Amino acid sequence: MDVTSQRVVVITGASSGIGRETARQFAAQGAAVVLAARGEPALHATAEEVAQAGGTALVVPTDVAVWPQVQHLAQRARERFGRIDVWVNNAAVSGYGEINTLPVEAIDRILDVDLRGQVYGVKAVLPILREQGHGTIIGVSSGLGVRAVPLMVPYCIAKSGVNALYEGLRLEERHANSGVRVTTILPASIDTPFYGSARSWMGVRPAPIPPVYQAKAVAEAIVFAADHPRRDIYVGAAAQLAMLQRLSPTLTDRLLAVGGQVFARQQRDVPDGGQSNLTEPSPGSGAVDGGVVRFALPRSSWTRLVGFHPALARSAAIASAGTLGWRLTRRRPARLR
Repeated sequence: MDVTSQRVVVITGASSGIGRETARQFAAQGAAVVLAARGEPALHATAEEVAQAGGTALVVPTDVAVWPQVQHLAQRARERFGRIDVWVNNAAVSGYGEINTLPVEAIDRILDVDLRGQVYGVKAVLPILREQGHGTIIGVSSGLGVRAVPLMVPYCIAKSGVNALYEGLRLEERHANSGVRVTTILPASIDTPFYGSARSWMGVRPAPIPPVYQAKAVAEAIVFAADHPRRDIYVGAAAQLAMLQRLSPTLTDRLLAVGGQVFARQQRDVPDGGQSNLTEPSPGSGAVDGGVVRFALPRSSWTRLVGFHPALARSAAIASAGTLGWRLTRRRPARLR
């Protein structure tokens, strides 16, 4: 395939989960996909899937918390394909435990990857996009960047900072009339290897807060944003959580605190074995799904019907916020595997 006719997409955190599924979906459109993450075996496995789906893959091992490596990623993508059309800042790590128990080194690493890594991505690609006069930056944040929860406070801090990054960047690029479009993606809990590789200081393995969605629901939103610029796109129950927070932070506090559910739902009945990808990549060939829940919703009806159509978002969010409050206060379901 003539690479000059392909859309060129750079994806960080491309070796597993949302990033890997996003690579597959762009590849199905015939895109040239630049795959960045730390784990080379998993990156090469993703590259094979990209080729099988009809795309062109370039593997660039990258730790997004290291500025020279992110610079190299952007330069390598342009050298190979001549331009960059879409840059997806997606890489993330986490650690579970109360702030009182989390080591400072772990907090630093989470902030470095989840926040500083996205700042580095913007800094590396923005000069290229401005020179071209066009391009799209898509940042994967989280509903937890709008409303923080316990046991994941550093992650929530980072995602809140990510939201601020794209709010400010969006205005700067509009003022500069640069042609650069900026979209923030805010997912709810997603069934990916994130929970299997996160470091835990709780004594047990972490779990996603329900409801949980499959990675393809987020990937669909990212691919949509590449062609249809939106300020932000919520995926799943993240929208209702954000609306509850905006309506009444105090009420949201109370709902989350009922029966200690927000603590219990983030803990599995599986002893922690010290798993961690904070400083080293997870071994193996990677995967899209995490396998820690019995069922994950394959798509977000909210995102398709409302998130892609922002004029409907506010009224629909208000109408459904109460539904999420009811879910949060329900008795905890059968324990996770």
